[in-house]
Amino acid sequence: MNMNDQKPNNLPDWAQIIAQFEAKDGREAAEQRTMLTLIAQQGDALLHRSCALAHMTASAIIVNSGRTHTLMAFHRIYNSWAWTGGHADGERDFEAIARREAQEETGIEGLRLLGNGPASIEILPVWAHKKRGLDVGSHLHLNVSYLFEADDTLPLRVAQDENSAVGWIEIDKLEESVSEPPMLPIYRRLLERANVC
Repeated sequence: MNMNDQKPNNLPDWAQIIAQFEAKDGREAAEQRTMLTLIAQQGDALLHRSCALAHMTASAIIVNSGRTHTLMAFHRIYNSWAWTGGHADGERDFEAIARREAQEETGIEGLRLLGNGPASIEILPVWAHKKRGLDVGSHLHLNVSYLFEADDTLPLRVAQDENSAVGWIEIDKLEESVSEPPMLPIYRRLLERANVC
């Protein structure tokens, strides 16, 4: 085994899903190693947003059965259409976090997991901002991403404290809706993976 491929041994049980994830490119492999190193150092502290350096999050890319549209929310902080997701806040089941956040943020029901586990992992920088009138310092989200399929004819609802709109965005026109350029490659990678599930 290459030294760069070695994974820490002293990982909490909840981190096994990240340790066992099969990275599909060099970026994922590098970020997986960094995530596992941080988890080995910080342990359960990373499950809480009180860990100011970094904390665990989970996100969802939701597609319709025809793979022509993706369900997104218009995010107030980033002023952009975005995937759904949120903080672990002590929860250890990242699929459950991604599913719950998707349902809370869009009102969608009947999500069907695509694949057998996480579709991607990534480290996402979050710049300092205000949330609900409080200052939030810059930090990292150690993110676990999942793919879901949903019925695009079901009713949706806006989560007023999180977003100002929800809707099915045409995948071919994603660049017209997403105003966060660093997120586009992540969304595209996940949407391509949805096509093979």
